[in-house]
Amino acid sequence: MIKKIVLIFAVLIGVIGFFYFDLNELLTLEGLKGSMDQFEQYKTQSPWLVIGGFFVVYILVTALSLPGAVILTLAAGALFGLVQGILVASFASSIGATLAFLTSRYLLRDTIKQRFPDRLASIDSGVKKEGGFYLFTLRLVPIFPFFLINLLMGLTAIKVRTFYWVSQIGMLAGTFVFVNAGTQLAKIEQLSGILSFNLLASFALLGLFPLIAKGILTILKKRRIYKNHTKPKKFDRNMIVIGAGAGGLVTSYIAATVKAKVTLIEAGEMGGDCLNYGCVPSKALVKSAKVVEQIRHGKRYGLNNTQPDFAFKNIMSRIHEVIADIAPNDSVERYTSLGVEVLKGYAKLIDPWTVEIALNDGGTQTLTARSIVIATGARPFVPDLPGLEETGYVTSDTLWDKFAKFDKVPSKLVVLGGGPIGCELAQSFARLGSAVTQIERGARLMKKEDVDVSVFAQEALTESGVNILTSQQAIRCETRNGKKYIIVAPKGGNDDQQETAIEYDELICAVGRSARLEGYGLDTLGIDTERTISTDEYLETLYPNIYAAGDIVGPYQFTHVAAHQAWYAAVNGLFGHLKKFKVDYRVIPWSTFIDPEVARVGLNEQEAINKGIDFEITRYDFKDLDRAVTESANHGFIKVITPKGKDKILGVTIVAEHAGDLMAEFVLAMKHNLGLNKILGTIHIYPTWAEGNKYAAGEWKRNHAPKKALQLLEKYHTWRRG
Repeated sequence: MIKKIVLIFAVLIGVIGFFYFDLNELLTLEGLKGSMDQFEQYKTQSPWLVIGGFFVVYILVTALSLPGAVILTLAAGALFGLVQGILVASFASSIGATLAFLTSRYLLRDTIKQRFPDRLASIDSGVKKEGGFYLFTLRLVPIFPFFLINLLMGLTAIKVRTFYWVSQIGMLAGTFVFVNAGTQLAKIEQLSGILSFNLLASFALLGLFPLIAKGILTILKKRRIYKNHTKPKKFDRNMIVIGAGAGGLVTSYIAATVKAKVTLIEAGEMGGDCLNYGCVPSKALVKSAKVVEQIRHGKRYGLNNTQPDFAFKNIMSRIHEVIADIAPNDSVERYTSLGVEVLKGYAKLIDPWTVEIALNDGGTQTLTARSIVIATGARPFVPDLPGLEETGYVTSDTLWDKFAKFDKVPSKLVVLGGGPIGCELAQSFARLGSAVTQIERGARLMKKEDVDVSVFAQEALTESGVNILTSQQAIRCETRNGKKYIIVAPKGGNDDQQETAIEYDELICAVGRSARLEGYGLDTLGIDTERTISTDEYLETLYPNIYAAGDIVGPYQFTHVAAHQAWYAAVNGLFGHLKKFKVDYRVIPWSTFIDPEVARVGLNEQEAINKGIDFEITRYDFKDLDRAVTESANHGFIKVITPKGKDKILGVTIVAEHAGDLMAEFVLAMKHNLGLNKILGTIHIYPTWAEGNKYAAGEWKRNHAPKKALQLLEKYHTWRRG
């Protein structure tokens, strides 16, 4: 801090001295002309001293961002001639600019980073990729203020070395123009005469050169990528989409809407994982389990506690009925009616434009398309656990068909994994009567959430009857006397005596999901598929005409994110040659549908701490919400993360019934940069759960009430009473 104060003081002394001694008068066209004879005398007597002094002065003027750099450049031409003048002015201006850049970085970057972390992170990301290119473009056009570029670039993460050399080369054209003009100083009447309209137009065209060069490089890059492939002269389709989950359905729907000829290929069920194995069946199960719990605890609602009478088979039948009810929305018939050609079969990329389809009903079909979108989703990850295959297991994909055959809920159930899927299934089956043991390798459930949220979730699951074992490592599965066991031990422990055997009838493996990457010809084409498909910010893969969307891409494995990415894949795939759009991940919400639900958008507390953000927390507890009290569900809270003293929403976590629905208002506010004051000023229906959002905003307002103004008002009202 002391060093910064000293530096600021030194800069201020330099600036004040510059104006106090009227040095600014020397750095005008008239001042330069008037002092040229004297400078010529000095140069004749001590040429190297004059050159060195001029060099230092030029550096100081540019380093302190003082006016006069243009005059000094003219002076370089007038004093030293074209060649020597360019050398002196070019290196002095670049060194001075770099010193100004470093001063800005040292004094301002940390402060800006603290106040606007997300915005600066986004800028740094762009600068890291193409910062040198954009700086070069700016340097080529002298219209952009020289000093402003130095200061603003200092706020970014561009490397000092890159800044210096790009500035050195980029300013060379402008330096030449002014130094050359300086050699004819006597003929110059005003500075505006130097930068004529024609010259400015030339610079503008020069500024376009990097963009043209970038376009040429892009073309050359494409040629290199496609060099081993022959592009068809004509295409059967505008777009081919592989996979009919959320990503593929939305992509093909958009393509058909804009009248493109599109083919959607799916080997399995239309609707993908979400409809058939994930979101839909699991939420149907959650609802049935919640009703069972409410019946069991009827006293909460003024009724009698009753042991619910139900057939597990009927619950599973209802789940399949729910799937069947929603299925027409994602069916072949519907999408065909929308203008999408749907082919059932396995797709494989033959080259960047050609797809071979092994049709489910026999035979093959080969199609070409200008753009291809891969949206094949993900599957449950199954760990390499000794004995697991022999003892048997189900995943969130396979349990629905297997359990539908059961007359009763599994008596003893093990859920392996403490993430959202594992928690939802563990609580639901415990409520339906299974003796559920949930095993989590980490120290707590739902580790991506804040600690208080994890504690709340664990208490909710425990209350529902789940036996939770955290910090436990699954060692193996085995059979003893016809019974199945999973063996666990404390994480990191090596003592066999610490092992615990847990008996089970069924084991649900819910330790995460992995992208479906095999069998589509991606490896043959050299597309990077280490864990997911590698794409750029436009969702382009290695080949600019092949896109990917959904779980196969990441970074979020949510149905709504897949649909969000699908818009970009469709639009960029069809119109990217005209205009491309970067995927916007700024405001991504999600929810875990345990009871009570856990929903989140943006930063949570632990992420804000890790990022070093100066933040504050506003918390509202639902115990005070009238609607929650009427439903005997007045537990949970809203936690809002904001910058210190500001109502800007950085993130929200809601733990409550209907948390996912309540989150929509905060998502809208964050998307459109609306603060808590705007939410507070919005009318909410009484009595609703949504009032909790307004009360949370009210808590923030109350914590930031202007105390001095209120004290004055109190005195005013006292005076008014007489």
